[in-house]
Amino acid sequence: MGSVSLKIGDGTARFKRATLCSSAVNVLMLLSVITTNIFALYAFSSSSPKDHQGDPLHHTHKNISLISEQVSLILREIDSSQKKLVQMEKELLGYESIDLSRPNIANELKLFLKHHQLPLGKDSRTGITEMVASVGHSCGKSVDLLSQYMKYKVNGPCPDDWSLAQKLILGGCEPLPRRRCFAKSIPKGKKLNRDCVGCFDLINGYENQRYVKARGKNDFVIDDVLALGSGGIRIGFDIGGGSGTFAARMAERNVTLVTATLNIDAPFSEFIAARGLFPLFLSLDHRLPFYDNVFDLVHAASGLDVGGRPEKLEFFMFDIDRILRAGGLFWLDNFYCANDEKKVALTREFGDLSVCCSTETSKSMMIEFFSWKLQKQGKIELRNVTSGKKWKHEGR
Repeated sequence: MGSVSLKIGDGTARFKRATLCSSAVNVLMLLSVITTNIFALYAFSSSSPKDHQGDPLHHTHKNISLISEQVSLILREIDSSQKKLVQMEKELLGYESIDLSRPNIANELKLFLKHHQLPLGKDSRTGITEMVASVGHSCGKSVDLLSQYMKYKVNGPCPDDWSLAQKLILGGCEPLPRRRCFAKSIPKGKKLNRDCVGCFDLINGYENQRYVKARGKNDFVIDDVLALGSGGIRIGFDIGGGSGTFAARMAERNVTLVTATLNIDAPFSEFIAARGLFPLFLSLDHRLPFYDNVFDLVHAASGLDVGGRPEKLEFFMFDIDRILRAGGLFWLDNFYCANDEKKVALTREFGDLSVCCSTETSKSMMIEFFSWKLQKQGKIELRNVTSGKKWKHEGR
């Protein structure tokens, strides 16, 4: 997959302007100079000797006027081309600004996105002079939906538009803008997807024995995983935690967990909160909102499937590595790979992570995927459940 260079600086991502656009502008400027010279040569050579003898001053002014018009036309074309190149660059990068001058933009959205100057001027500690609203850059691609989300009665009840908010988040519009309305209470009844049958049944459903009793060869139980933690496991992060059963089982063992989930086909966030647990309404496209090296355990199941190109998974895995402390555990639980290509990509990711960390404070990692186990800075053993074949890789 290639190496990734991570440079730690002030915590901001800087994108350099594409060199393709700069080269195109240079070529355009060169062509304009050549065209100007050709027009000048043509203008001076088109006059007859008789005309030059009759009124040379008149024709000189005429030629200069013609050249000036052509130069002005070329400059306008250059300016127009530069604007088109900048627009193309913005569209390619996805950082399109939100046009607040559009007539259908909600007033609340305009007010929220307005820059607010600091009352005492520039702050000496941070260097900022104004407060800027934090809104996802991809919101510019869903302005109509965003404006619909921001249409509500101020100081009144918020619209029942959780599905609209989730649609914006899944489209990369994250974080969403704040609203000045009161959230509605949880509805009494809600239809569940057929894939969620039994996921809220804590007595008779399969959630009752989950993580406590192994149901198959690919399952680990919580007590076995906790025994691997060096220095104790006190705080963890669960990705795609469903109804929060993993966090509940860990809470019984005095381990505090934060569960990242979305309400896809079921009210998972409300149910997790009703169990006295901590739900985090967050998509996996968002940078994990935690400081570095804070978690003893990160657990992920189907929620790790970020889709898209391998580079997207690579960014996500390095973000997990960032929040996991030295000696912490990463548990990949029954992750489904649709094909061998994805399996190879995952194996390569874990190999990169085992190499990139410090040799003095390496993070122990135990990963399970079709009976996969990986320990950071150690030996990787992969076993195919169907064929029984084994592959070994010595980490550097």
